[in-house]
Amino acid sequence: MEVAVLDIKGKETGRKAKLSESVFAIEPNDHAVYLDVKQYLANQRQGTHKAKERAEIVGSTRKIKKQKGTGTARAGSIKSPIFRGGGRVFGPRPRNYGFKLNKNLKRLARKSALSIKAKGDSIFVVEDFSFDAPKTKSMIEVLEALGIQDKKSLVVLGDSNKNVYLSSRNLKGLEVINSSELSTYKILNAKNVVLLEGSLEGIESNLSK
Repeated sequence: MEVAVLDIKGKETGRKAKLSESVFAIEPNDHAVYLDVKQYLANQRQGTHKAKERAEIVGSTRKIKKQKGTGTARAGSIKSPIFRGGGRVFGPRPRNYGFKLNKNLKRLARKSALSIKAKGDSIFVVEDFSFDAPKTKSMIEVLEALGIQDKKSLVVLGDSNKNVYLSSRNLKGLEVINSSELSTYKILNAKNVVLLEGSLEGIESNLSK
């Protein structure tokens, strides 16, 4: 499939970028997408939650009241979960929420996400550009020219470009990444995906293996 290459003013350059159909035009696999997004979100969790259980509470070990004759239930420890200040029953413990997925499934998920965006005409191919200095205004002008200034967007660079990256940091809803950092979640989380020409080769080589 071919897509018109745009310049930073939003106009067609007269050139066409050929997008691999094995990456941008496959039948999306919804379950693969679900698993990859689930793994990404699971990996964002710190897992540092902790509540003290009965054995970890600092408190007296004496028996609160006599066993019989009080007319109420027997109680042997102030650290019991039924008392205020006692331990929590089956409280959260530190853990790692991550889980493994094989590489082929992750590639399938990313290709599915790109295919969904391509089918919805949400992928723009823009010729490589840079800025002389980091300037948020310069990035805003590019987004306005492409007509995506008010939409959540993902810009994918071929090579690391410090000035473009720094120019985007103050813009809400815009994320700039390298092609090697592309993930299913980031693709689907954006309304539009802007691919610089230099990123196409890296994306297709990584996902065609």
